[in-house]
Amino acid sequence: MQKTEKMKGASSQCLAVIFQTILSPILLIAFIFSAALFYSADFCYISRFYDNRPATADEKIGEKHKVGFAMGEGNYKDCDVFSGRWVRDYSRPLYEEWQCPYIGDQLTCLNHGRPEMDYRYWRWQPRACYLPSFNATLMLEALRGKRLMFVGDSLNRGQFTSLVCLVQRVLPQHAKSIQTFGSLTVFTAKDYNARIEYYWSPFLLESNSDDPNKHRIKDRIIRNGTVDKHGQHWKKADILIFNSYIWWVEGVRIVQDWSEEVKNIKNISTEDGYRIAMKMLVKWINKNRDPKKTTTFYSGMSATHQASERWGGSPKGNCFNETKMLEDQTFFAARTSLLHIINEELGKSAVPVTLLNITQLTSPRKDAHTSIYKKFFEGPLTQDQKANGTRYADCIHWCLPGVQDVWNELLYAKLLFFP
Repeated sequence: MQKTEKMKGASSQCLAVIFQTILSPILLIAFIFSAALFYSADFCYISRFYDNRPATADEKIGEKHKVGFAMGEGNYKDCDVFSGRWVRDYSRPLYEEWQCPYIGDQLTCLNHGRPEMDYRYWRWQPRACYLPSFNATLMLEALRGKRLMFVGDSLNRGQFTSLVCLVQRVLPQHAKSIQTFGSLTVFTAKDYNARIEYYWSPFLLESNSDDPNKHRIKDRIIRNGTVDKHGQHWKKADILIFNSYIWWVEGVRIVQDWSEEVKNIKNISTEDGYRIAMKMLVKWINKNRDPKKTTTFYSGMSATHQASERWGGSPKGNCFNETKMLEDQTFFAARTSLLHIINEELGKSAVPVTLLNITQLTSPRKDAHTSIYKKFFEGPLTQDQKANGTRYADCIHWCLPGVQDVWNELLYAKLLFFP
């Protein structure tokens, strides 16, 4: 009996040795093959820096996942993240419309019937470096115990909404809230004691359009004075992002004091009025911002596409039915004179103000506006109105998710990686 058991044990050991002898090379080959597959994409990417060949479409999509300070990818102190090109990326968007309950009806294009979605599958690629992938948790850590505030018009409100959508997905329902107090809207990430805020002030200066709900006024009047009335609400913000542009384009008038009679209200050019606003803003920044404790940005002019003849289209067209961006990425769709004023006046500030130069990257994106796919104050468009969409298309604001998420990727990069 014992002899039989010993023979069985010897047979088992013999079989084990035989299987090990046969399988070891197979397992080794399998391991090498798996490792080769796993690292092949990285190897192709690294080798591209040595052979200088152009990136393939698949490699460009993969570049999205590399951090901005990866070795061998340029001098990041000198990298202009606003100079670049749009690259197709089917891993986009960064979130879905239905995943963010904070998007207003003016920006939910798919929910309002937009039939195609190609505008969502693009990311911004700087020429000299790579943008870090947006990390919501890292952004919230950077904002722990801080207040980040957007100040300006509805385009800044769109960027505020985009940033809230980008970070809120990592927060449980009980750990986030949003409230509105007059001109101020506050999103709170409770576990981080962090606040992302938006303050309505379309001209930055005091104006007759300061009501956040009732500001559809054709005769727009600004007050020639300081920004102190609004500024008292901004003082305690750790990070400020200002903007003011689109409300100036249709023209304004100016008054020295609200108590003056109507006859003392004067016409003023857009450029003169804008320069007054920028001077007053810089004066307020120098008086109220400590560069050792706070950070200040100014968001440049967001491109509009209200006249398609400017890019070689129909003389009577605009962004309506536009589904492809312009191939000419040097096209400039904003008022150059105002950009000069921004650069001149911000350049005089004793306190550093970083310009978020979004004009060039938004100029080709005639495909990404809300157009007719939004909620209208007058009620839903009829079928006849939709057919005549050029008359009703909004070629100023942007669908979310979309272009404005890129603005926040740039803000994220400037705050955390490219100071």
